[in-house]
Amino acid sequence: MPYDAVKMKDWQISEAAEENMPTPEQWGEKLGLQKDEIIPYGRLCKLDFMKIIERLKSKPDGKYIEVTAITPTPLGEGKSTTSCGLMEGLGKRKKNVGGALRQPSGGPSMNIKGTAAGGGNALLIPMTEFSLGLTGDINDLMNAHNLAMVALNARMQHERNYDDAELAKRKLRRLDVDPTRVEMGWIIDFCAQGLRNIIIGLGGKMDGFLMQSKFGIAVSSELMAMLSIVRDLADLRERMDKITVAFDKKGKPVTTGDLEVGGAMTAWMRNTINPTLMCTAEYQPCLVHAGPFANIAVGQSSIIADRIGLKMFDYHVTESGFAADIGFEKFWNVKCRLSGLIPHVSVLTTTIRALKMHGGGPKVVAGLPLPDSYTKEDLKLLEKGLPNMVHHINTIRAAGINPVVCINAFHTDTKDEIAMVRKAAEAAGARCALSEHWAKGGDGALELADVVMDACNEKNDFKFLYPLETKLRERVEKIAKVVYGADGVSWTPDAEAKAKMLENDPQYSDYATMMVKTHLSLSHVPEWKGVPKGWTLPVRDILIYSGSKFLCPMAGTISLMPGTSSDPAYRKVDVDVKTGNVSGLF
Repeated sequence: MPYDAVKMKDWQISEAAEENMPTPEQWGEKLGLQKDEIIPYGRLCKLDFMKIIERLKSKPDGKYIEVTAITPTPLGEGKSTTSCGLMEGLGKRKKNVGGALRQPSGGPSMNIKGTAAGGGNALLIPMTEFSLGLTGDINDLMNAHNLAMVALNARMQHERNYDDAELAKRKLRRLDVDPTRVEMGWIIDFCAQGLRNIIIGLGGKMDGFLMQSKFGIAVSSELMAMLSIVRDLADLRERMDKITVAFDKKGKPVTTGDLEVGGAMTAWMRNTINPTLMCTAEYQPCLVHAGPFANIAVGQSSIIADRIGLKMFDYHVTESGFAADIGFEKFWNVKCRLSGLIPHVSVLTTTIRALKMHGGGPKVVAGLPLPDSYTKEDLKLLEKGLPNMVHHINTIRAAGINPVVCINAFHTDTKDEIAMVRKAAEAAGARCALSEHWAKGGDGALELADVVMDACNEKNDFKFLYPLETKLRERVEKIAKVVYGADGVSWTPDAEAKAKMLENDPQYSDYATMMVKTHLSLSHVPEWKGVPKGWTLPVRDILIYSGSKFLCPMAGTISLMPGTSSDPAYRKVDVDVKTGNVSGLF
């Protein structure tokens, strides 16, 4: 180590690093785990969450480090790479360090995004297992979710075919579901645009109920959102009966509890409650658990993984999805509120080339060489993009958390460009570190590790953006103005009426506010880069997730089923039939 990240593909680095990867038994010895706390899955293992938490309940928590980023661009910012690199850098400093990352979806892994395993020498291994189902959590979740849809469609068929007396004989009560108000759809873990809108129940009266339906990608399921925020299996079971599947013809919610399917759904998901243990390419332990959408859901690695990590490690690194306006805001105001865990520092991942795009740099086209602006020094363009970074620093500071800017280095970055970013970050009240973890692994992340440790030792003044009793519209106004930089919020008449109804109903008083907007801009318009000025955030609807207890104000449209591109990643994936090794993953 480190491997030649320029010449070697990520899957090749993973394959080489896996030769010395600890076995489950060796992990137990290395981490001081007891035998019954390790659940082997081939060369991987899950950790028995409840047993570890019970044994370590009196142990003080370690330092809690969150990783976020500037507004995403097609050039990539590298949050997962930075998370792995920071763990490796702290490992080089002989610290007891570990982390928690989300499980990737098969859709992006087989499409254009890749596996979210990091990259270069800052990589999570074994990459193949990570990318192709891991220990089965997403598969179990798909079965549980789709079982709810099976239960609903079968019930609608039986209610159509039988009168009340016959239903009573079968120990069923009439739910009278409105077929035009079915909220749930089916899920699959691929990007399949052809399944966004479907018709089910074609055939005879015994072939289900004929109605319009839909598919979403697996990680968009409310079950994944629930898995990311529950504290234990009992919490998951309680929430499982409260999921709104549809509405009846009087407008009353029809839940998984009404369908009597919550117990069976929990049975499918019983093993998902325990995180999977993986490691970086330099063998720092990392827990992988949950993989929720960062828009309609919290977009974080799980509370369970963080709770274990903070007990097991002196430094625990966790990652938030998308940029600080989405992932960090939900970490701050939702995850920390639900978990009761207070972070010591937030690392803002930044690249010079992404800042240039926020400064008005030219469009990037997949498959074509990068324009010279991104590979050669351009201080004017970089200077124009710096306000985006400064805006996110201010968001982190508004939470009272110590910010650290990580310049995720590319070999084309110049000394003057690096100096400009560093100066702007420090002027905005953040520490700053250059990190070359992609090329050099932990050796390249020593400055980042040192700066993060220094920030962890400084007291912070953590505070939520709003108290829990704040009304929904006031919450949205605060988020829009403080976090997004909007002048205010506009509500469609229907959305405002719905907000008033929710504000006046006590059952929604403790629901989390889960904003839904594009991740490609601080605003609701993906094309508006940098720090847009003079705009108003439009809210057109509010989604209600009753199992996870989320209210999701919608600022724009969102598809729960991405599409597969014309040049998807699966075209490059193959298997060596002699060794069984998988190639082509990235």
